[in-house]
Amino acid sequence: MKKYTKWAAGALSLTLLSSLSMGQTIEAKEAKHHKKATPSAAVAKNVIVFIGDGMGMSHREAIRLAYKGMNDDLEMNKMPVAGIVHTHSTAPVTDSAAAATAMSNGVKTYNGAIGVDVNKKPVTSVLEMAKKAGKATGLVTTSQITDATPAAFGGAHVENRKEQSKIANQFLTKSKVDVMLGGGEDYWYPAGKKGAFADHPAKDQEEASKGTEGNLVNKAKKMGYNYVTSDKELKKAKGSKLLGLFANEEMFEQRPEGQGDEYKPVVPLPAMTKKALDTLSQNKKGFFLMVEEEGIDEMAHENNGKLMMKAGSKLDQSVKIAKDYAKKHKDTLVLVVGDHECGGLTIEEVNNNDESGDGISKEDGPFTVAHSKEKFILDWTTNSHGGQPVPLTAMGPGSGALAGVYENTNIHKAIKQALHLKK
Repeated sequence: MKKYTKWAAGALSLTLLSSLSMGQTIEAKEAKHHKKATPSAAVAKNVIVFIGDGMGMSHREAIRLAYKGMNDDLEMNKMPVAGIVHTHSTAPVTDSAAAATAMSNGVKTYNGAIGVDVNKKPVTSVLEMAKKAGKATGLVTTSQITDATPAAFGGAHVENRKEQSKIANQFLTKSKVDVMLGGGEDYWYPAGKKGAFADHPAKDQEEASKGTEGNLVNKAKKMGYNYVTSDKELKKAKGSKLLGLFANEEMFEQRPEGQGDEYKPVVPLPAMTKKALDTLSQNKKGFFLMVEEEGIDEMAHENNGKLMMKAGSKLDQSVKIAKDYAKKHKDTLVLVVGDHECGGLTIEEVNNNDESGDGISKEDGPFTVAHSKEKFILDWTTNSHGGQPVPLTAMGPGSGALAGVYENTNIHKAIKQALHLKK
């Protein structure tokens, strides 16, 4: 094992072990306190869930090295509670749909399932429970707003994650999500009815309106949603119901390195996060918000370390915004987790050996460690998902239940308990 592999794994493992111990102490104190407290004393009013799609332990550490260096840490790591999460679905290696369903709906299911169990029966999500409790609800992502992770968290129930127009319609008519910010305009307009973003753009000729449920943008407007398609419009938007679609598909271009790949969202993830918080916090009963950075996973699929880490840095900036909010609103639970690992990533020292060869999994870099002259290499073993556990960090009321080693379904349980939600 290379020097940086040992150092990185060891450093983050120590951080996790320390946080696990601290988290267990918090959990014990919380449990003891809760027995004596009134039912509302230990309850979270708000929950903010951050999903780094495809973000395993090595991704998290690589982002830290590139943007913070060896003597500082990511905002997502500067949290008092840590856990290690098993990610398998009914298969050893999960996809984002089954993983999000496990975290949001509390059941293990088959890959591709959105909000349904192995028998394809709908299972209630924490967002739906929060909505029933009178809280505001929101989804933010750099992927399509109807993609797997926001779909499951958003209370959609379909047998196949590809049914994105049906998912959009369910957001409007069933789960009635208050704030939706992301990409995926193509699924809100029927074929031949282009929206703010041109059909068949030069960057990707396959992108074009392909909705199957009619003109859902017009439907959203009639339902009282303020519809925006740019950073400028988002900043000016007011009201409690907001729909922002900022790309045909994902809010970035994911291709093999140097072949048109880029990470330049029309609206940065931190800006969407801030707007969502400002909008949702108008509800005096609190809110549930899920924020996803899809670029970590998509760039990892292409073994593109540079853009993977760039996307990860934007996630961390968004976490900082949420933490600042939570420090002013102590009744807010914040957690950060990956839904699965992607790419089989390892951090290595710089040398002339490349054990993985010259294919898509060839070594990536070298990259400079922030605030130093040191460098490191990223080495990939696959362009697919891996079955490794992923780290979770958390802060706020109810966070103690997220300390330890557990299945991803425990996240559903912990959120439900923190908010005292009922089906």
